[in-house]
Amino acid sequence: MKRIILQYEQVDLILTRLAHQLVENHSDFSNTALLALQPRGTLLGQALLQKLKSLFNIEVNYGTLDTTFHRDDFRRSDKPLIPNEVNIDFDIEGKRIILIDDVLYTGRSIRAALDAVNDYGRPDSIELVTLINRKYRREVPIQPDYVGEEIDSRVDDYVKVDWEEKNCKVWIITDNT
Repeated sequence: MKRIILQYEQVDLILTRLAHQLVENHSDFSNTALLALQPRGTLLGQALLQKLKSLFNIEVNYGTLDTTFHRDDFRRSDKPLIPNEVNIDFDIEGKRIILIDDVLYTGRSIRAALDAVNDYGRPDSIELVTLINRKYRREVPIQPDYVGEEIDSRVDDYVKVDWEEKNCKVWIITDNT
């Protein structure tokens, strides 16, 4: 079973709100950078980057971060791991870093991202933006600083964010088996 919980108009409104919150807390972004988590956080990161540019004409340091080799389930499967490209062309030392991911559930991906960030330097602070916060079933004590939408979902549910130009949708998919 599959049901839509957010459609493009709602996602666009959420992006506008998140952009305003980020500007309120980071002003001109002179000492702030956005780091989107590969692979699914990058689409949200690009959307936020565009929103900051269109609403406030702010240029932001933006990069993408892969956490493949920092995950706690690394080498627990026979399936080959294929890392994504890391693209950080700025110094993160002493910067305020904003991590971006589409869905926060157990918190394990963000924990891996915190480890990965430290490979590139020591930021002044790290904040977290998520489009969807699945409030229950957290395995590590991580909470987002900026949230698009908080949802209650069952353990066997899957939240999927489909990014298409002017057609972003967020689904909850339930396995009824």
